[in-house]
Amino acid sequence: MVGRHPARTGRAALVAIAALALAAVHPAADATPPPAPGPVPSAAQTLGADRPSAAMLQALQRDLKLTPAQATARLVNEAEAGARAGRLRNTLGAHFAGAWVKGSTASELTVATTRAADASAIRAQGAKAAVVSASLSDLRSLKTKLDQAALRAKKAADTPVRYVDVRTNRVVVQATSRQAADALIKAAGVSTKRVAVRVSKERPRALADLVGGDAYHINNTFRCSIGFSVTKGDQNGFASAGHCGKPGDTTTDPNGTQQGTFQASTFPGKDMSWVGVTSGWSVTPKVRGEGGATVDVAGSVEAMVGASVCRSGSTTGWHCGTVQEQNATVTYAEGTVNGLTRTTVCAEPGDSGGPYMAGTQAQGVTSGGSGDCASGGTTFFQPVNPILSDFGLTLVTATAQSNAPLPQDTAADAWATGRVYETGATVTYDKVRYQCLQSHQAQGAWAPKSTPALWQRL
Repeated sequence: MVGRHPARTGRAALVAIAALALAAVHPAADATPPPAPGPVPSAAQTLGADRPSAAMLQALQRDLKLTPAQATARLVNEAEAGARAGRLRNTLGAHFAGAWVKGSTASELTVATTRAADASAIRAQGAKAAVVSASLSDLRSLKTKLDQAALRAKKAADTPVRYVDVRTNRVVVQATSRQAADALIKAAGVSTKRVAVRVSKERPRALADLVGGDAYHINNTFRCSIGFSVTKGDQNGFASAGHCGKPGDTTTDPNGTQQGTFQASTFPGKDMSWVGVTSGWSVTPKVRGEGGATVDVAGSVEAMVGASVCRSGSTTGWHCGTVQEQNATVTYAEGTVNGLTRTTVCAEPGDSGGPYMAGTQAQGVTSGGSGDCASGGTTFFQPVNPILSDFGLTLVTATAQSNAPLPQDTAADAWATGRVYETGATVTYDKVRYQCLQSHQAQGAWAPKSTPALWQRL
């Protein structure tokens, strides 16, 4: 974890809760008829990658050493690659072994498969094909065995991180020594053939210390950072890290003004929480960017391995990096957390709970890491879609909502706004079947028939 930071005085107003909420908006009775259908939007247009904020572009140029043109192109390429990878994942089924982008502008998409015959289908989507021996499902099963062995180990802190590296088709164990890694692998009863060992003295710690990224204090003692604005029924609030507080803990802004109460929190196991705020606080679809400027949140479409991400926090501000691995397991001093995403973004104590963005899409909240923003480091975030799903929250977004009436589908799997859909899920919309291409929370403007970047007609 990026450990909780003792409270200290900060900015006067808690600048809104950076929001990734895909809010479901119902049309008013006197709403005007929707315009005639136009051209189907590209993935970049659907996700807002073609209109990034100045704060996002400036940080990408600084932290990833890009030119303005490269930063702009990268965001568009990442959005388009995600849609192509989603279609291929559904096509390859059990043979799918992961996908990633590379290059300064993320112009190269690689999709891995365990079946050589799939290579032509992958190339037809404009991607490079990698034929490997283990599927993504196989690697995740192997990682689960290592995670279970770590929970039984007396010195779990000596092997604090486990994750699947799709680029090498291996499960990686990060350990303080080779001996500790070998002991874990032996205890798990798995073959060393598919396990790589990374020896490092780093021990991730929790980073604790409402626009997302602004500071808030817990029980007038510790400081964390606001994640994203959310709603649950009539209750406004924000998502943050679970290690920041327990249900019933109270929060205040840096000036000591009463703010809210933790409604739910999970830690360890997962690292997620949400705070319900008082009537004096308003939710906004914004996070705090470079130089105090704000960045709009348009949705929660999950970024792929290799994609760029930027993080906001009350200690170190706005920093960018790339996604290294997904579904990582980290053992902190306080316990083990599963399902985290590993990144190259730096963070420090007090940044915990702050938001991660990929272009305009909310990704998650800071959990923990190692290093700092002076020398560099590694951080992990809790993905936002599980937070929304587990707690029944709706992300607050800046995405324009559709005024068109929703079709009255009666199927048990009818598409519904506010629901979190994982890649591969199937739904019925307007009596037509669709399959999800990228994990996201549904909203009115993203109906399946008009978003081929998110849904594939079956």
